[in-house]
Amino acid sequence: MPLDGFAGEGAPEARLPAGVAVRTFRPGEDDAEWLAVNAAAFAHHPEQGSLTQADLDDREAEPWFDPRGFFLAERAGKVVGFHWTKVHSAEQLGEVYVLGVHPDAQGGGLGKALTTIGLRHLAYDRSMPTAMLYVDADNAPAVAVYEGMGFRTHETDLMYRTEG
Repeated sequence: MPLDGFAGEGAPEARLPAGVAVRTFRPGEDDAEWLAVNAAAFAHHPEQGSLTQADLDDREAEPWFDPRGFFLAERAGKVVGFHWTKVHSAEQLGEVYVLGVHPDAQGGGLGKALTTIGLRHLAYDRSMPTAMLYVDADNAPAVAVYEGMGFRTHETDLMYRTEG
């Protein structure tokens, strides 16, 4: 379901869990580790959880790709979460493109901290007045985090399929 909200203006500083540091993505160096964390974080999601190196390469080749808006959270030198932002310049709209936390690091506030870091980047570094995201409506923990940060449902998309 698409949600939209403010892009971080006035948002408090991110409160990272103990021992976690955040840096930006380094194309070609972080690919394999990011793909592994993405797969673990989205094991339940057949499309996002099955991204390959070729898929990542395709996204990095897009004109919107900017590693300065792709944040990695590390603990003890290992990636434990990430927030990849996207900018839609013509619409003056920032996007929480994908946010994921490794299952071993969930429940400690890392997702909210990473969301805040990305939203502040969109608001202050990229001057985006609004941000949006897509989230599966049945992902109650993610919906709760986003709504708690001021996002509201913009529209609801339904998908149907038949078993054949």
